[in-house]
Amino acid sequence: MSFATPLFLWFFLPLVLAAVLVAPRTWRNGVVAVASLFFYFTGAGGTTFLLLGAMVVNYLAGRRLEPGAPGDRKLVLVGAICLNLGVLLVWKYLGFATEQLAAIASIIGVDLPVVHLALPIGISFYTFHHISYVVDVYRGERPALKEPVAFVTYIAMFPQLVAGPIVRYREIADQLPQRRLHRWDDIAAGFPRFALGLCKKVVIADSLAPLVDACFATPNDRMTFAIAWLGAIGYTLQLYFDFSGYSDMAIGLGRMLGFRLPENFARPYSSVTITEFWRRWHMSLSRWFRDYVYIPLGGNRTGVLRTYRNLGIVFVLTGFWHGANWTFLVWGLFHGGLLVLERRFGWDSGPVTTRARIARRVLTTVLVVIGWVFFRSADLGDAFTIIGHLLVPDFGGLGEAVAAAATNQRIVLLVAALAIVIMPAHPVTGPYLESSRDKIAVAARVSLMTVGVAYAAILVASGTFSPFLYYQF
Repeated sequence: MSFATPLFLWFFLPLVLAAVLVAPRTWRNGVVAVASLFFYFTGAGGTTFLLLGAMVVNYLAGRRLEPGAPGDRKLVLVGAICLNLGVLLVWKYLGFATEQLAAIASIIGVDLPVVHLALPIGISFYTFHHISYVVDVYRGERPALKEPVAFVTYIAMFPQLVAGPIVRYREIADQLPQRRLHRWDDIAAGFPRFALGLCKKVVIADSLAPLVDACFATPNDRMTFAIAWLGAIGYTLQLYFDFSGYSDMAIGLGRMLGFRLPENFARPYSSVTITEFWRRWHMSLSRWFRDYVYIPLGGNRTGVLRTYRNLGIVFVLTGFWHGANWTFLVWGLFHGGLLVLERRFGWDSGPVTTRARIARRVLTTVLVVIGWVFFRSADLGDAFTIIGHLLVPDFGGLGEAVAAAATNQRIVLLVAALAIVIMPAHPVTGPYLESSRDKIAVAARVSLMTVGVAYAAILVASGTFSPFLYYQF
């Protein structure tokens, strides 16, 4: 069950909202917890028990980690973190590790078995939530949750369980007490954000998916400069509208339930440096690695070389967090290397002229697009083939490609999506989609969202839905 399916939109969500509205205020967490576990079970099946087991262990660990608790708190913390990471490593990376060992062993004529485990949905996200919980409690930043239902609500809350945003415990701890007084106001505030995300996902991202899939499925011997750039730019837009659309829907759903989830995107493709890009893209993941990996390693306070080392470690982990494939590792190293270069030569700071800012924005966007080729490709061979065509212009057959593209409605959509992300004032932050006292802006916003949601609902009903891209992580 996904946010953009008839089952969720027309049955699950209305029932949950109705229950939250009519149930006593003190039942809110219980309603959300039960609904969330049911939501997860419909997709995860038996691996739901893995989530339940992890929640039991981390809940009990949290009770032993509060300052002043008896016993060795540090030992409990290390044990909880090792257990969380161990579960993630086994279920997400054991298959990849045994594949590599089997490939090496085959060189000397030894056959080793390869382990294949079904990847539990959202394991990367709820593992990071658990680690955030035990660390924040250990540090004394927030008290441990005494009520198991409140803990389940935090970890399993269905808006963010499967693909984020990654909510650090300190960000939501104060919201878990059930002080919800304005339930209708929350629904009225959250629904437009949910509707915006639905339109991003269904109208734009899903419509671009066939075009992107066709480009990346092109055999290497038939790949051209035009196909490579069309696929790379298409995927750059598809991934943004898919993932930011999911985040918008999650934030809107959370608000309708009475929770304020953190923002996850802030016009990332308007960045003028890679450093700025990572302050704007998947911000909840960047903040998590900053607080629980980069700063504990010493951050930028331990000298230049150790700063570079810390950045390298963070982005190796960032790459592998996304998936057990060498393409993700290279993608992480690519971005980590660019960040080191920017810091080394001071490109990430200092005033720049308008012309230089435009040039930097273009260069940053091109580098990000190249990086996404690693992210999307099935293996490194395909990635380097496509990047080779990106970097070496080949205008043979370009005219025919342009003529064919001009008759393709998805190209029109791609151009429109590109215009949205590069225009100076992003519509998401403009008066036509945000709160405004201007009656014309309010009417335009309502009209736009009504048309968009209606069209998205038609697409959902017609069965054009494809899973969110970040479900695989």
